Amino acid sequence: MNRPINRIDPLHSVQSYQTYSISQRPDVLVRAACQQVGCGAWLNGWETSLDETTELGRQQAAYIRTRAGRTFREQRTAAGLTVFRFDSGQRCFAEHKTNPEVYGVRDGDWRGNPTGRSRQHQRPSDWVEDFGEHQLRIADQQQKG
Repeated sequence: MNRPINRIDPLHSVQSYQTYSISQRPDVLVRAACQQVGCGAWLNGWETSLDETTELGRQQAAYIRTRAGRTFREQRTAAGLTVFRFDSGQRCFAEHKTNPEVYGVRDGDWRGNPTGRSRQHQRPSDWVEDFGEHQLRIADQQQKG
C-alpha cells in the first residue's frame, strides 16, 4: 500500500518555485572508473597470483609487465607462483558499470512546470553551485523584504 504524500500548502504560485532533483534512470548503465564506484582494489590495492608454468599464466604475466600500465611489485612464492602487488589509487582490471545520476533543475514545483523550462547539469559540482546560488538569491530577496 502506498503511503499518501504529506505536502505543505505552498505560499506562492507555481511560477515562483524552482525544483532541483537528483535521479537515476533504472534502465541505463555506463562504464565507470574505479574511483566512481568505490572499487576496493582502487581503494586498497590488490594482488594477482599467476602460475607461469602454464601458457595462460605466462601470457597474463607478460601483459602485466609490458602493457598493463600499472605500478606493481613482483615476487615469487615458495610454491612457484608469481605475485603482482598493485598499489592503491590505480585502475584495476575489472570493467565497472554504474547507473549514472541525473542532476536536474526545472521551473515550478510538484504542481507542475508552467514554463516547460528544464535543464540537466553534466557535473554534480555544477548542480551544487547552481543550487547554492539559488539559495543565496532567495536569502537576498527575503532580506530586502
